Amino acid sequence: MRLGLDIYGGDFAPECTILGAIEARKEISEEIDIVLFGDRKSIMKRVEAEGVDPYLFNYIHTTASIEMADHPAKAFKSKPNSSISLGFSLLKKGEIDVFASAGNSGAMLVGAMLTVRATEGVIRPSITSGIPRPDGKMTIVLDVGINVDCKPDVLYQFGILGSVYARRVYGVEAPKVGLLNIGEEEKKGNITVQAAYSLMKESTDFNFIGNVEGRDLFSSDVDVIVCDGFTGNVVLKEAEAFYSLIKKQGIENEFFDRFNYEKYGGTPILGVNGNVIIGHGISSPLAIKNMLKLSLEVAQAKLSENIKIAFQ
Repeated sequence: MRLGLDIYGGDFAPECTILGAIEARKEISEEIDIVLFGDRKSIMKRVEAEGVDPYLFNYIHTTASIEMADHPAKAFKSKPNSSISLGFSLLKKGEIDVFASAGNSGAMLVGAMLTVRATEGVIRPSITSGIPRPDGKMTIVLDVGINVDCKPDVLYQFGILGSVYARRVYGVEAPKVGLLNIGEEEKKGNITVQAAYSLMKESTDFNFIGNVEGRDLFSSDVDVIVCDGFTGNVVLKEAEAFYSLIKKQGIENEFFDRFNYEKYGGTPILGVNGNVIIGHGISSPLAIKNMLKLSLEVAQAKLSENIKIAFQ
């Protein structure tokens, strides 16, 4: 198995990505190849400076990168030798099993749609975020940013995508799927959410439990929460703000510490024909390490293949 990592991805790249890869190498079996996309010579020199054998990694050499400020679509097409473009090229050819980057998320989405493309039957791919629960498990929220406006059939498909992710990666046997709303009653919410409810309540594709509210985010009664990307992004940013507030208050708590994004590393793009992981732009070495560990979990779960099966 081969895990691809964009060394130029992130606000603090390449330093943090290289250090994160080194930490991941210590925890991931050497039977698993970690393929670094970037300047081979400089990466090897930096790895060696940390007292680590640079030949524990594989390399795809390039000095070109897509910057955070670049226009995603234009940059992806105009920079075919960038680390992101080369990563998707190898992913499409099957030469790596997953490609991860904390770089320009727009370029990662464009790359996914132009190369490996959306899974047949998927209207809109989605990204997720995990919300920690007191019972030690996670509630998956989707979408959290790339689909700000969603029609009812798209929300329905998010239920399928989230269920497959929860089952294959988190090991939840029969994920309970809820639709985020302003009340539990069937006729609550706007027209879109009401129509989505009508579709979802008849579903045999997933275990729909009805409407859930914001207060249910930390409840063990729901495993997957479906919403449009506008709402989901507000939820995600509120969770990040909550964690920051707790830290500023000097509160040390095992549960609250689980809100640290660094512990998770990133999120897969669900609904494309390849395993693609997007990380936070401010990723630290710890976040990069955990992004690679998530990449391994997603590849081992054959997530993209299982989503394809679900939509057949």
